[in-house]
Amino acid sequence: MSQHYLPELEERFLRYVKIDTQSDETSNEAPSTKRQLALLRLLKQELDEMGAADLRITGYGCLLATIPPTSPGSKLPTVALLAHGDTSPALSGANVKPIVHRNYDGSPITLPDDPSKILNEETAPGLSEKRGEDIVTAGGTTLLGADDKAGVAVIMTLASYLLSHPEIPHGPLRLCFTPDEEIGRGVDHLTLDDLAADVAYTIDGGALGEVIYESFSADKAVVEIAGVSIHPGTAKGKMVNALKLAAQFIETLPQQTRTPETTDGREGFIHPYRISGTAARARLYFILRDFELDGLKAHGDLIRSVAERLALAEPRAKIECTITPQYRNMRYWIENEMHPVELAIEAIKESGIEPIITPIRGGTDGARLTEMGLMTPNLFCGMHNVHGPLEWVSLHDMAKATQVCLNLVRLWAQETQISD
Repeated sequence: MSQHYLPELEERFLRYVKIDTQSDETSNEAPSTKRQLALLRLLKQELDEMGAADLRITGYGCLLATIPPTSPGSKLPTVALLAHGDTSPALSGANVKPIVHRNYDGSPITLPDDPSKILNEETAPGLSEKRGEDIVTAGGTTLLGADDKAGVAVIMTLASYLLSHPEIPHGPLRLCFTPDEEIGRGVDHLTLDDLAADVAYTIDGGALGEVIYESFSADKAVVEIAGVSIHPGTAKGKMVNALKLAAQFIETLPQQTRTPETTDGREGFIHPYRISGTAARARLYFILRDFELDGLKAHGDLIRSVAERLALAEPRAKIECTITPQYRNMRYWIENEMHPVELAIEAIKESGIEPIITPIRGGTDGARLTEMGLMTPNLFCGMHNVHGPLEWVSLHDMAKATQVCLNLVRLWAQETQISD
């Protein structure tokens, strides 16, 4: 049944990924980049043409909309579906050239704009299981943008289907497309009053059948190093090079443990992801991740202790460390209120898919919303290898995600009607 969504999903997804929506953590604006608004305006226009209600783009860059209930006046819960429109700053999102590999035959996929980029079972685990499906990649020099434009396309296709099939019973459905999720600010300004929902789901997961209600807890660390600047010709015994201290800082951290490239499963990490500066002043940026708060605190303590040791070794330098909370493991709240997860599992099983209950080695807008008091598990939309040039997605998995979302909004209506 889900395959009838394929033509619309493909059309929407290819249209959306061609719009550059990269976010920028160096910006203090909301949204962080104006280019994100281009996608939001397009989605707003499309939703208006479908007949959605309560359409608005907020001053902080969220697009909100309502699909009214099929039975006005009924006391059904309001379900929200969310996806983020921005793409990661890790790789260019401009001039994306999506390629549809139809009826994938299982052979390696060489990306034409950079033939050194090849998708096979080693570089793209799970791809071989998608024989016969339509696979989408970019050309090899940019992101594809399936994170999370696959989720955007799923929600938009669902909205179109529900609004053209009023015979399908459902309660009020709220749609929300957020900016800046990739830089940890997706719901910085979104209030629960603005979202106006009783339960929510982010459509921002990976493999077919994933249901996620456990995420990393996350902090951000910034280390600022002020050295002593002087002309290099007369620097002997006087200069303190901030860049050299920055390099020493990173080398002092564990290299064989606590890094993304040496951890998996439930292991946390410290990840230096950006460095900027000059010999006079340098700044280091880290993300700290762990599933448990004790582990997260240990990462922060290690960063601070390295800063203190480096300052003692070179007292002429000034070293400051700032650690900022980002989000917390959504499990801490959802495990006490599992009904949204249980219905998601039922919706997946109804689609003939085996549910996969797995923690996400990352975070979503849902982690923040859950901490705010709105239970928001995360559901799959088929994306893989995100944040890199080998990103890919199966249109068939996106179609199945659309069917799961349809089942889910139906189940919420049925559940409440039975209990009433």
